[in-house]
Amino acid sequence: MDTYADLVFLGGRVVTVDARFTVASALAVTGGTISAVGGREDIAPLVGPGTRVIDLRGATLLPGINDSHLHGCAFGMAGPPLSLDLGHPAVSSLADVAAAVRQAVGRAAEGQWITGHGWDTGYLDECVTDPSRQPSRHDLDAVSRDHPVVLYSFSGHATWVNSKALELLGVDRYTVAPPGGALVTDDAGEPTGLLHEGAQALVQNALPPLSRQERTDAIRSTLATLARLGVTSYTEPGLGPGGDGIMRGALGRQTLDVYHQLLADGELTARVGVLLLPTGMTSTAEEFARTLDALGRTTADPRRLAIHGVKIFADGIVPNKTAWMHEPYVGGGSGCLCVGGGTDAERITEIDAMIRHAHAAGHQMGVHVTGDRAIDTVADAFAAAMAAHPRPDARHYLIHGDFLTPHSMKVLAAHGFGVNMNPTIKWTVADMEEDFVGAGRAAYAWPYRDALDAGVRVASGSDAPVTHPDWRQGIATMMLRESKATGRVSGPEQRIGLAEAVRTYTIDAAWQDFADDWKGSLEPGKVADLCVLDGDLLAADPHDIPDLPVVLTVMDGQVVHDTLRD
Repeated sequence: MDTYADLVFLGGRVVTVDARFTVASALAVTGGTISAVGGREDIAPLVGPGTRVIDLRGATLLPGINDSHLHGCAFGMAGPPLSLDLGHPAVSSLADVAAAVRQAVGRAAEGQWITGHGWDTGYLDECVTDPSRQPSRHDLDAVSRDHPVVLYSFSGHATWVNSKALELLGVDRYTVAPPGGALVTDDAGEPTGLLHEGAQALVQNALPPLSRQERTDAIRSTLATLARLGVTSYTEPGLGPGGDGIMRGALGRQTLDVYHQLLADGELTARVGVLLLPTGMTSTAEEFARTLDALGRTTADPRRLAIHGVKIFADGIVPNKTAWMHEPYVGGGSGCLCVGGGTDAERITEIDAMIRHAHAAGHQMGVHVTGDRAIDTVADAFAAAMAAHPRPDARHYLIHGDFLTPHSMKVLAAHGFGVNMNPTIKWTVADMEEDFVGAGRAAYAWPYRDALDAGVRVASGSDAPVTHPDWRQGIATMMLRESKATGRVSGPEQRIGLAEAVRTYTIDAAWQDFADDWKGSLEPGKVADLCVLDGDLLAADPHDIPDLPVVLTVMDGQVVHDTLRD
């Protein structure tokens, strides 16, 4: 042989995710590229003196996983040592949160801000017992009177602070929330310490921004976690001036600079696609267009770090009742678009103009949108932008798309647009959402089956740090539609099969990245981004999939996680 393979896999279930979802038994890698796929007899001649040969012994070889919606810097900073872990099961009650804050106060320097991340009322005993019971500054004041406390919800759409923080922020009963935000008040009109949506900017503007070293350490932590999970690509959905005030600037311009430095230093062990975030959660079309036009779009190695397009926020989320819905929430209210404008009509005009401007400038659009009325509005705006400025293969997509309607699915499919769904969020909030939208709508949320049947291209992402970026749980949820809290089935008619679920994390996520011609499946000539599961994924009970260990991760032919040698 003139050229031997660098890495050879034999005796496994090689799930190619090609057009026919072919399953082979062997694969070879040469120089960072998949050089051959087939049976042992096809691959054995490629073994030379320097070839590493891995006997899979029936294990599963998959394309490297592509988490198509993951906030890399924010995920890295959302846990210790940069932030208290307040997610389930680390805490199970408001009392547990207070205890964690008390311990942090004991370690903190005088006046230091205490930060935490991940609280979720659906997993706090007092709130589950009494849904009207919400987190309050009083819960935190008892353990931290002199230290300002800022605790981010799991969703990133609500922040909980104590009285000291409110004092430093200058927030009182007379404070007017920024447009698109809400300062929750009690019956006496006093702020409770909960800030929703755009009002969170009041907190972010007061906190010291992350240092460059903190950003670097956070991203390095994320990369290490993703390597252990078999994730070789992810989309960082929103970096730019609009993120300077979100999570201490984790989504800001300086974070993109850190990614460029990590690329230059050879430290990116996953491929990163970026959506630019010109403006924050509430803005006008004029501000958006002016800021977008001033942003650069180039990188040194677009297969490692690529600027794909632009992100905007259309509405909020269901648990805050800020997603814009056709029918009212339980208890009233329908939410609204979160862009500038005093009426629904004005806000529709603004978001139409933002989408049209970005489309005409040649950008891919990823739009955060969750409510069914907002989804219809954005899908129609995509179509109108395409009609005004025809562009082949724009690949715009809805981010989250919780309540896709038949109308929106038809529009997306007709124009080659997509949707980025979040099965691990579905798993997390399925029971809780019934309190806001009723049992029927809660069960329907994230309608994978209907979307695929309508011909919509669907990618899956974790939205980390909203949920842990464990694609194995995501696949199980797509197949089972069972909830995290109770295991109850939520919308069985929206279940999809294993092959369909795997595609959302591989080839269809690569499509979102404009990269399905060179990654996302195990075919000769494509990059050697690989993930090995210790077990037969194709024969596994879906309930057991989350427990299948990831034993090897390869990115661009380089091993970045390996327990096979242990």
